[in-house]
Parts: sequence; C-alpha cells; structure tokens
Amino acid sequence: MTVIGIDDTDSRERGMCTTYVGDAVARRLEARGRTVERVLLVRCNPAIEHKTRGNAAVGIHTDAAAEPAFSTAESVIDALAETGDDRTNPGLVVAPGRPESVTDAVASFARGAVRDRHRRRRATELVERSGYRARGWKNGRGVIGALAAVGAWRALEEWTYERIAYRERRRWGTDRAVDAESVFEAAEAFYPEVWDTVDRGAGEVVCVPRTPGPVLYGIRGDEAEACEGVADRIESEPIDRSRTFVTNQGTDGHLRRGTAAGARDGYAYRVGGTVASAPETRRGGHVFFGLSDDGAAIECVAFEPTKRFRDVVRRLRVGDELVVCGEVTDGTLKLEKLAVRDLVRVERLTPVCPDCKRTMESAGRDQGYRCRDCGTAADGRRERRIERDLEAGWYEVPPRARRHIAKPLVRGGFDAETHCER
Repeated sequence: MTVIGIDDTDSRERGMCTTYVGDAVARRLEARGRTVERVLLVRCNPAIEHKTRGNAAVGIHTDAAAEPAFSTAESVIDALAETGDDRTNPGLVVAPGRPESVTDAVASFARGAVRDRHRRRRATELVERSGYRARGWKNGRGVIGALAAVGAWRALEEWTYERIAYRERRRWGTDRAVDAESVFEAAEAFYPEVWDTVDRGAGEVVCVPRTPGPVLYGIRGDEAEACEGVADRIESEPIDRSRTFVTNQGTDGHLRRGTAAGARDGYAYRVGGTVASAPETRRGGHVFFGLSDDGAAIECVAFEPTKRFRDVVRRLRVGDELVVCGEVTDGTLKLEKLAVRDLVRVERLTPVCPDCKRTMESAGRDQGYRCRDCGTAADGRRERRIERDLEAGWYEVPPRARRHIAKPLVRGGFDAETHCER
C-alpha cells in the first residue's frame, strides 16, 4: 500500500483545483491496473495567509508501489499545476505503507496542519526522517499540506463526503450551466444527510463555484450515497468526470479552545465571554461588537456576506453571555457561529419623579437619587424586564457564507439547542 499527498496546485486567478489533480493521478493509476482505495480531501487551517483558495490537500490511498506512484503523481502535477501563479507552490509526498500505519510524528503533524501552523523546514525534516519521497515545485510550500494529507487518515477522527463533478476542459473559464430548480429539488430530497448545497433563505445555489477552473459543482454530506444521489438528480451541462472524496469538511476541525487574551492572528478559536460593547453596524454593512473574557476583550465581526446572521448579532446586548467561533485576523474574530448561553433580561433604570415625571439625578455616592425640581428622593435605580427577540442556543452563518471546514448545525453534536440555517 502507498499513500500519495498533493497540495497547492491551484490558483485564485488561473483556476485549476487540487482535487482535480488528485483525481487525475487516481485515474492514471487505475488506467495502469492499480487499485485506488480512497481519495481524501483534507482542509487545512483556513486562516493561513499562504493558501491559494480553500487550503485543501489531497491524499490518495493506492496499492501501487511507491516509486511508480511517485513518478505518476509527479508527471500529472508537472502537466496540470498552475505554477505560473506566484502564490502556487506545489508539493508532493509519497509514503510506503498503509495510511493508518504512519508514525505518531506524521499523524501529529497532520492534526497540527488543520488547526495550527507549520514551517517548510519542519515538513521537509519529517519527510526525510520518515523515509518518504517528496518534491516541491518553486519554493515547495505545498510539501506541508502534502505531508498533512499523508498523515490525515490516522490523525483525524471525523469524516464526511463530497461528490465533485468536473467540467469538460473546453468549458473551463466559461459560465457554468446548472439548472437551479433541479439543485433545490435534489437538496430538499436528501436534507439533512446532504447540506450546504443551496441557501434557501437567499434562494441561491451554493454548490456551484464562481471561480475559473474544472469544478462544475460539489455536493457535501454525511453519507457518500446521499451525495451521489443529489448529484444524479442535478440537470447540467455535460459532466466530464466525477469522484466522491472522503473529507474533513463540515467538522469544525480547525477550531481551538481559546481566550480573548490568548487569541492570535492566523488561528481559529472557540471563545467564551460576555458582550462588552453593543453591536455596531459599520461601513459596508459589517456588524461589530466587543467580547470580554477574564478582563481581556476581543472584537468580533459578522461580515456583510453573512447577511441574515447579522440580525442575530444586532439583537445582542451588553452583558449577554456567549461562545463565539471563528478565525482571528488583525485582532478581530470573524464569526462563523455563536452560542447564546445567557441573555440579559432585566435593565436598571434611573428613577423618574412620580410628581413631575422628570428623570432624577444622583444625590451623591451611595445616597440614592433626588428630583432637582421637587426634591423627591428614591433609594436607587429601578429594574425593568426586557423582552428579548432572541433565544438561547447556537446560531450560524448561512450556507452562502460557510467555510468548507465549518460544521453546519444540522450535523448535530452541539451542546445546546440549534437554530439551523438551510
């Protein structure tokens, strides 16, 4: 058995897709009589600034021997990788042996690639120490993701699926022809086993990318058969090829437990705290608020593309207790989901004079309140119950704004009631 890891072959501007390269390698091996047991789509830390697009690496598990597997993958990458893009730096790692038999060090490296940050030197040193074959194109940064893909099967515990359909090559770069009505009908038939195919609230198809490249659509879900069932019902332009990938998408594998004080740029966190400043809508429609935690504070934001999720954020009040999840950039946590733990339901009001109806003023420290005109006194502030248009539980951004690796609430396993977006 041999494990092939590939990363960083695509480009934001030029297109291509690392899954397409992986599929091409798998097909070439199969054409030569070898068996491909599975192909992994491994989403690494989405906060890495060097990523091309979705920061996905591909792992291929095959019965081909290591040397022919390496030469096959190398020739495919040479032919397909978009190395003309300054940001694209492919990497290839080939490891002999079964995917579950990688060393503890390689498995640890793979876990870290999903929620941490690695340097190229560490990856190349570990490749050499493990006796693997590797090649890096240009600066070779892709070796990091490629090694992570080699170790992922042993390292990660939760897996989902994605069925990806690819376009005929002559159509790359043109508008995609996919019948939206058929997508909505298929998505409804297989929900909730299949998720994030459409955004019902916005009336948008979200499984069809807008970037240039070979992907026609990708169907994500908990069961391979369900993903394939949705794909079979979609009416579209001719499909050149398709493959079902085993993936860590939709798992929240990128989230680390953190604190407001310890949150650092380039990582994604789950942080508990109290709303410290009222939500504020700023230029561009982005909604910001402050979250405090043990004396420290961090700014949180719901960006304009999260659309209706911003209405949830706007209903927060100072003092509400939350758990927030998201990536930190420039000291700001970009919200992917949040849990309302406890809501402020009472506000304290300065008393009003019962005679003249004027708001009283403080009579001094610990001396209560007094009406300046009438002299009427009151012991302290009054409490008034607040009606809140918000419930406790988990809230999430809609499918149109969801990160590949973020876990949709409909998948379950959360510690409170969920308010799912469809």
